[in-house]
Amino acid sequence: MESRPMSVPPAASTVHLPQGSWATVLDGLCALFPRIDRSMWEDRFARGRVLDEAGQPLAAGTPYRVGLCVRYFREVAQEPPIPFRETLLHVDAHLVVVDKPHFLPVTPAGGFVEETVLARLTRTLGNADLVPLHRIDRHTAGLVMFSADPASRAAYQALFPQRRIRKSYEAWAAPLPNLSFPQVRRSRIAAGEPFFRMQEVAGEPNSETRIDVLERHAAHWRYALEPVTGKKHQLRVHMAGLGAPILHDPFYPELPEPQPDDHARPLQLLARRLAFVDPLSGQPREFVSELALLSLE
Repeated sequence: MESRPMSVPPAASTVHLPQGSWATVLDGLCALFPRIDRSMWEDRFARGRVLDEAGQPLAAGTPYRVGLCVRYFREVAQEPPIPFRETLLHVDAHLVVVDKPHFLPVTPAGGFVEETVLARLTRTLGNADLVPLHRIDRHTAGLVMFSADPASRAAYQALFPQRRIRKSYEAWAAPLPNLSFPQVRRSRIAAGEPFFRMQEVAGEPNSETRIDVLERHAAHWRYALEPVTGKKHQLRVHMAGLGAPILHDPFYPELPEPQPDDHARPLQLLARRLAFVDPLSGQPREFVSELALLSLE
């Protein structure tokens, strides 16, 4: 497979300009994103990093127009490199499957723009149409699927809300000798505090995880986790709720003071397997991660 490392820029963010009385697109973007200095926006315009819907560079003085689609490229000054590489497991005209290492985000967020799976794959494969079909947490390792073709994207996206894809994870956590396995955890998960954490609350369950045990050792057990639903941090919240938070979890059950990533202590959660019937060919497909969790025997 021939790659074109720098032929395509990283994926752009999109905003449709809302109601407002600003004179220019530059003025409007400065008002909509007050945390970004005007000088940074001016620099982005000057370097052709602010585009219209057709991908053509906009001038800073372009008149403001409600509804105008503006595409721009998020940038982070002095973004720290993440010293782990993703592994391409499968590439075809419609689907890309990658093994994501711990600590690497799937898409731009917070202080990460270039150091994401999406940005790296876009450069490696020369395909600006790549879109993740699902996401796993930055701290989680394992399988992530991307759509490579807008024409077939909806068919693959439908696998997830229609629960036609089986997702299997593994995790190391504390023993739960007082529970019987396999076990099903159902609960209502809602946003917590701070904003990036989730919590279990009273009410109708909106999440479900099937849990079994693969290995039993004195200090830790290796669990098989199958999320039936796909709530944010679902597996981490459910395991913490059972009294066995996943080993090295930086968010659950308690949130410590902010600190740099400890690459020697990755979250012991791995997206091991994805299985589904391909919506285009009708054939069964299965992908298995080549990564492994720590050996805690």
